[in-house]
Amino acid sequence: MLKTIVTLIMYLFIVTPLLAQSSDISDSTYYSQIPDYPRSYTAGSVASRMVDGLGFRFYWATDGLRPEDLQFKPGDDARTVSETVDHIFEMSYLVVNAINKESQYPPSDLSFAQKRLLTLSNLRKASEVIRNSSDKDLEGYAIKFGNGTELPFWNLINGPISDALWHCGQIVSFRRLSGNPFNSYVSLLNGRLRK
Repeated sequence: MLKTIVTLIMYLFIVTPLLAQSSDISDSTYYSQIPDYPRSYTAGSVASRMVDGLGFRFYWATDGLRPEDLQFKPGDDARTVSETVDHIFEMSYLVVNAINKESQYPPSDLSFAQKRLLTLSNLRKASEVIRNSSDKDLEGYAIKFGNGTELPFWNLINGPISDALWHCGQIVSFRRLSGNPFNSYVSLLNGRLRK
């Protein structure tokens, strides 16, 4: 009997934290591959997949960036890679705030690694909520600005989500120009690393 109790206690202390880690929203490798696609096509599952595509692209666009890559910009009138990451970071807050009906502001004075992790976490949180959302739920996911302006979910798609995708492409181009090209084993079509 004592052996059974000890075994149960060991299970609780060893296995339970491992299970919790696998579903941890801040798992930094979550978007290293795109999540499995949903079983059915719904408005929520399609919108969620768009956010997952963004998470996957952002993960790999920013993976392995060096300090010199972060400071790179192709011309005087362009943003640096670091400034572009900041912009995507801010847009991830627009997305997750609309989905969670909150108005949190991005924290300041964070390192690149912290911004990257928070961006990926925000996208994952938003995707997980959107995935199981009804059409009625989607209607309630509005972008709200401090001046009282409110825009519907449609603008979330063609605004921050699409804009962040655009900027991921910029990061990929800029890192190539700074001598640190995008991982050639990444398959954007399949959402996995090629072997």
